[in-house]
Amino acid sequence: MKLLRIVLYILTVVSFAASGHAKSIKMAKANWDTGYFQAEVYKMGLEKLGYKVKKPQAIKPSVFYLAAASGDADLWVNGWEGTHQTYLKDKNVKGKVKAVGYVMKKGGLQGYLIDKKTADALNIKSVLDIKKHAKQFDANGDGKADMVACPPGWGCEKRITKQFAELGLGDFINPIKAEYSASMADALARYKNGKSILFYTWTPNWTVGAFKLGKDVVWIEVPMKDTKAVKVANATKSKINMGFGADDIRPFANTTFLKKNPEVKKFLEVASIPLADISAQNLKMNKGEKSERDVRRHAKEWIKANQSTFDSWIAKAKK
Repeated sequence: MKLLRIVLYILTVVSFAASGHAKSIKMAKANWDTGYFQAEVYKMGLEKLGYKVKKPQAIKPSVFYLAAASGDADLWVNGWEGTHQTYLKDKNVKGKVKAVGYVMKKGGLQGYLIDKKTADALNIKSVLDIKKHAKQFDANGDGKADMVACPPGWGCEKRITKQFAELGLGDFINPIKAEYSASMADALARYKNGKSILFYTWTPNWTVGAFKLGKDVVWIEVPMKDTKAVKVANATKSKINMGFGADDIRPFANTTFLKKNPEVKKFLEVASIPLADISAQNLKMNKGEKSERDVRRHAKEWIKANQSTFDSWIAKAKK
């Protein structure tokens, strides 16, 4: 009887390992909350595939790519191809981390917005037009316009720093680099009190739900030489230079990890989430449903509503 129990135990262990359940994934996620939902959906997919996924740690891009290159992290699904290229070029990262699949193609739109009322009243089309009206956007009394920007360690922070240097924006604009969601909450409160506002944002993001594009706020031009004017809805002109390219939001992973885990690689290649669905979830978070439990519930609800799509990811990954 004892021998039988031992045999059954060995068979269980072998079966457990063979099914892939013994494998674990060190997953990270963005430290901006608008990236939590897609990270949770992908996490649930990887778990369905048979992997044990450790609770994703929220970290900055500057930290993630170094961690992934060293093997301290295996992957995340919050990479912005374009904005994050500077991290991939780092000598400690180059060749060790790669993009695989797409969460959203061209889903990452970025730029500067101001309230439409001020744009119309003062005929502001470009960020450079703000120079003559800086006091209109001054919240702290220093004479400069205050603009919600990006915290240090984000890819957009480096891009905005470059824009300020090349366009001389620092002469009349003060970039706010504090915690983004809190800074945007302050901007929303200012707007509701009838004040002019200026801020950087991206899509998908709750900001373009809390502020109605074209009604409350409009995109303005950031005339950088390395980007071109494109057609953009809800902007001060039919074609404007956003100052940013439209990024693909993609999973990025350690190359050695991908080689050892072809099912994960295939899963990342076939999975994706529509921009509209992520934006809708982000707005729920802005309205108060922002706890970890809420985000998990949102992910489960999305999977249930898109069960056949979700199941197809798993089936394709296992082929």
